[in-house]
Amino acid sequence: MKPKILALLGSSLPEGNTAKLLKQAIKGAEKAGCEVTLIDVPSLELSSCRQLYYCKQQSSCIMEDDMNSVYPLLKTMDSLIIATPVMTMGVPGHLKSLMDRCQVFYYAKYERKESLIPKEKKKTRKTLLLSISGMNLPDIFDGIKNSTIAFCDIIDCKLADELLIRDMDNKVDLDRYPDLMKEAFDKGFVLGSALTNQS
Repeated sequence: MKPKILALLGSSLPEGNTAKLLKQAIKGAEKAGCEVTLIDVPSLELSSCRQLYYCKQQSSCIMEDDMNSVYPLLKTMDSLIIATPVMTMGVPGHLKSLMDRCQVFYYAKYERKESLIPKEKKKTRKTLLLSISGMNLPDIFDGIKNSTIAFCDIIDCKLADELLIRDMDNKVDLDRYPDLMKEAFDKGFVLGSALTNQS
């Protein structure tokens, strides 16, 4: 059975620069022998966390929406790719809501000491972060990285690698930068190879 990688697209532009990077990373992971499931996060019907605290005692969320189909994928995946633009110095709304709805994992891991992730998977699950920013500021990715690190800790899928591209307002189109597209492919291949080499 092929290792399974989940890919989260946080951009609302399915043909935009973020999506282009993600497609290359997916191709790399597939070349390494992995099976990749892509989720177009902005297309999901999901609400933000309302702090109802049902998940403090239960391994699920009381709210009924598309997160019910995402939770099993987050539990069973072998690794993760997150691709997102920077919005207002942080994670765009729909993707941030998905992250926040993973309090299900938080309470299982830290409150009940009953992690939803099997111990053997915890050792090998890794996350690749791909992100772009229109602006060229030294701290432009701080918000994205802090949220991603916290999210990855909660779901036991450590942030292991990243490709962060700034100044996209001037670069405009990543198709003009084949070296960056190749870097995304290579990082996806490395992520996938880490899984296939141990299976």
